[in-house]
Amino acid sequence: MAHLVENMAYVNATPWHGLGNQLSENQPLEIWLREAGMNWDILDAPVQYQSADALQSFADNKVLYRSDTLAPLSVVSNRYQVVQPREVLEFYRDLVDLGGFQLETAGVLKGGKKLWALARTGQEALLRGDDQVKAYLLLATACDGTLATTAQFTSVRVVCNNTLQMATGNSAGAIKVPHSTKFDPDKVKQQLGIGISTWQHFISDMRQLSERPVNPFEARRYLVEVLGDPALHFHQQPNIKVLNHVFGLYAGQGMGANLLSANDTAWGLVNAVTQFVDHERRARTPDNRLDSAWFGIGSLIKQKALEEALKLAA
Repeated sequence: MAHLVENMAYVNATPWHGLGNQLSENQPLEIWLREAGMNWDILDAPVQYQSADALQSFADNKVLYRSDTLAPLSVVSNRYQVVQPREVLEFYRDLVDLGGFQLETAGVLKGGKKLWALARTGQEALLRGDDQVKAYLLLATACDGTLATTAQFTSVRVVCNNTLQMATGNSAGAIKVPHSTKFDPDKVKQQLGIGISTWQHFISDMRQLSERPVNPFEARRYLVEVLGDPALHFHQQPNIKVLNHVFGLYAGQGMGANLLSANDTAWGLVNAVTQFVDHERRARTPDNRLDSAWFGIGSLIKQKALEEALKLAA
């Protein structure tokens, strides 16, 4: 099966899915644009159809297509506001030049229908047992109606490359711009409040999780709430094999599970679920898993995992 990743570029370690063009650090955005496969534009044309007598136009909709290959991307309404591939990378220009950010990966999914870039913010923290967590900023968009343009703070746990949306109590970790509205990068940055407040709040929550001891009964109940049917007991779950596998990750088989921060703690539960979603959950291809973990059902599962863990620690 063909990869959904049209192209990709990265710096530092090879991404877990093994795809992409490796770049040295501090490359200009123009190089990123080329190597990430984002050096093309999204164009549009009227929707047309063949009637019995002639080619007719449908005025309410337009076809979006690539300027380089002319491949169609989607059919949208005329009110649909496109975010160009170049705009995704340009979003980071002043953050890289002046704010100390560093682009780490950027790429194209589903033949150009979905675009993203991820940059390290420079913020990081150590939890108990030298468990290092770093902060990133993800910007992603789509031109097929499946994703609003989203600027999202994300954390990466270094020992296992688990990714987790940096949601906070006031949901300030993400800004979503619907495609009915023109994307204004400066406004989005202002709304994000790029700085240390969201990171400090997030790390405070993670430290609380790392200090909340969990017994085996609580761990199994948690996994039922996140991955199963809360109306049934653990051993009655239809997906009991998955639950037992994730419990095993939590109980010592997972990457970093034996660190002081994660061993028998709520933080360990969160990371058992994120390891399963990011690295092990069944998917047709690694690209489908990446798409799900960042933008789809996998992302929702990880968010649920964090919410339920914070309930335990409250």
